Amino acid sequence: MNIQHFPKVTVILRGYTYPQIRTVVKNLVGSRLRAVEITMNTPGALEAIEKINQEFGDSVMVGAGTVLTYEEAQASIAAGAAFLLSPTMLDKRILDLCREKDVVSVPGAFSPTEIKKSFEDGADIVKVFPAARLGSRYLSDIAAPLGKMPLMVVGGIGTANVGEYFAAGASFAGIASGIFDKQDILNQNEAGIKASIQAMEEKLRELEGDL
Repeated sequence: MNIQHFPKVTVILRGYTYPQIRTVVKNLVGSRLRAVEITMNTPGALEAIEKINQEFGDSVMVGAGTVLTYEEAQASIAAGAAFLLSPTMLDKRILDLCREKDVVSVPGAFSPTEIKKSFEDGADIVKVFPAARLGSRYLSDIAAPLGKMPLMVVGGIGTANVGEYFAAGASFAGIASGIFDKQDILNQNEAGIKASIQAMEEKLRELEGDL
């Protein structure tokens, strides 16, 4: 996939039931939030990825998160994941598998060395995690010697602060609790979920000229 078409914001869903996940994804259809990550440490993650992809895959990209092993990568791809994310660096053979299967790879990294090595090994996007611990200036600081790179910020990012990370050089953001009120998801409160999506969309519209 050409990552220029990868959605700017990925919604991260961790630890929710399938009905709760489906309620969120149903409300993402038609919005600017066109990617959802279902983490592998969510009970029934593979089944959820498969079912969500079958129902909503034409409108929302469905990916697997917290992928740590080659076996998890294989199983996620077999379930229909269009992208894989990890909190850590991924083995080169996982990156090679993603390329072979036309799946977007997003390994995690913390240091400039890890970021550079991941791109050398074939990563499509590198996830800077935990981004908020480092601060937005970290992105502009590492871009000075390493150049502009397709980086995704994850960890402590939300509607309130995503703009400063995009301004500092992030290309993408992965956001969990920073968009939604957790109780809205737990209770499948569609009005609250829709309001949260609209708030993030308004923020993205504000920033559109800078993205």
